[in-house]
Amino acid sequence: MLVKLTKLAHARSGDKGDTANVGLIALRHEYYPIIVREVTADRVKRHFKGICKGEVERFELPNLGALNFLLHESLGGGGTLSLMTDAQGKTFSTAMLRMEMEISDDEARSLGLI
Repeated sequence: MLVKLTKLAHARSGDKGDTANVGLIALRHEYYPIIVREVTADRVKRHFKGICKGEVERFELPNLGALNFLLHESLGGGGTLSLMTDAQGKTFSTAMLRMEMEISDDEARSLGLI
C-alpha cells in the first residue's frame, strides 16, 4: 500500500546558504525503521528533482528517531541572492512529507496504519 510520509513523521526545514536542511522526525518509535529504510538520500534527490541541483546527504539520529537531510544547491544561491519564493527552504519540510512509499499491507496493519 502507498503511505504518505505525513502518516509516519513530522518535519522542520531551514537553510544555510544554498543548502536546504530538512529534519524528519518519526511520530512513533516503531515508525523510525521504516523511515530509515524508505527515505534514502537517492529517494529524496528524486523527490526534489528540478529543485535540488546538488548532492543530498542523509544523517541518522536514532536516539531522536530522526533523519536529517542536507539538499545542496537547492535555494538558487540562498537568502538575499535568490529570486525563489522560498529562498530559506521553509517549505521543504512540507514538500518532503508529501513523499509516498510502498509498504506491505501486513506492515501497515501491524503499525496501525490501516
